[in-house]
Amino acid sequence: MNGPDYYIPAVGLGCALAFKLPSLLRARHDPLLRSVCALLANASAVFFFAAPPTIEQVNRVTGITNVSAPLVYCLLSAFSASCLVLIVNWRGGPAEVTRRVSRRWIVGYTAVIVAITVLFLLGDTPTERLRDLDTYYARTPYVREMIVLYLAALTVAGVAMTVLCLRWSLRVSGWLRTGLVVIVIGYVFNLAYLATKFTAVFARWAGGDLDGLSTNAAPVLASVGALISAVGFCLPLVGRRLTDQWGTWATYRRLGPLWRELRSVSPYGVRPVRMSWWTSAELLVTRREADIHDGLLSLHPYFDARVRADAYKAAVTGGGGPVGARAVADAVMVTAAVRARGADPEGAALQVAGASAPNIPSGEEPRDLVGMSLALSRSPVVAAARAAAAAPSGSGTHEPTR
Repeated sequence: MNGPDYYIPAVGLGCALAFKLPSLLRARHDPLLRSVCALLANASAVFFFAAPPTIEQVNRVTGITNVSAPLVYCLLSAFSASCLVLIVNWRGGPAEVTRRVSRRWIVGYTAVIVAITVLFLLGDTPTERLRDLDTYYARTPYVREMIVLYLAALTVAGVAMTVLCLRWSLRVSGWLRTGLVVIVIGYVFNLAYLATKFTAVFARWAGGDLDGLSTNAAPVLASVGALISAVGFCLPLVGRRLTDQWGTWATYRRLGPLWRELRSVSPYGVRPVRMSWWTSAELLVTRREADIHDGLLSLHPYFDARVRADAYKAAVTGGGGPVGARAVADAVMVTAAVRARGADPEGAALQVAGASAPNIPSGEEPRDLVGMSLALSRSPVVAAARAAAAAPSGSGTHEPTR
């Protein structure tokens, strides 16, 4: 792997961190948000400082041969701790327990980072190795222990993450479960990376040479594992957002029949307020609901309790439940009121003192409006009422409730 193979993921993770920073500034005491930002920062730093060009440059700037090795090992240990802390906070539970477990992981990996630094300082690495330091110095005193320590620390984190995510995935569903399974897949690659590293080091101890596993295969496995795990962490958040957006657009579409039914009595008539193409789905739904409320308000003097009661009975007789029957009854009453309003161009009903109407859903819950709208387009009771109103034998209209 070359420099761009490391720098591209580093930049991508850095952009994700920059996207999260404003939220962190607004809620700096949120442990979950802090954990997410710490993970993104550590992951980006690992990719950046593990790139061979960066390794060479850091060694040159500091003047310490192979100082990049403990730096990368410490960053990997910090990344492992941040993953564990994130999972602990993400899973939730009693706040005190969450803080205590998180603190233990942080303290443990802080001790590992200190030990890695001390062992490097005690060891001797006179020859610069940009890609194969693990195997080249596998038998060097203190450096050998440093290598085994960081690999063992990563293994503990990898096994713990895999077990935690698998157990949690059995208790949840939906996008969260999918994300946890993806994280486990990513950590399978990470464990394979560690297996290749250990195999190459053990081969050196035994006098063999399997350096290719550590130099060529391991970096690819680590990169793939890190990227898959990152997708797993992001998937529940992105998936939930996409699901919410899909539901909002579905609500917007389902409100269409009722909105079109009321356009003729809307205060804006046939020229509703236009929205920009970039308007959010949430605002479009709000605008459509507002238009519907305005239309219902203008029809209020024309609502007929008898029409609604007859439609409710017909819907119940047809096998509908109470909620669905109410939606059908309201839809039939609305269509009758629209016709009555059209037959009253002078607005005579508006002048009738004490005009009142039955108690209908106010529409404050979107589901009430959606139910009425779906009834307008799907209910046979509504279709029959419209057909009866259009029949030559009767006008199909009722007098407004007095």
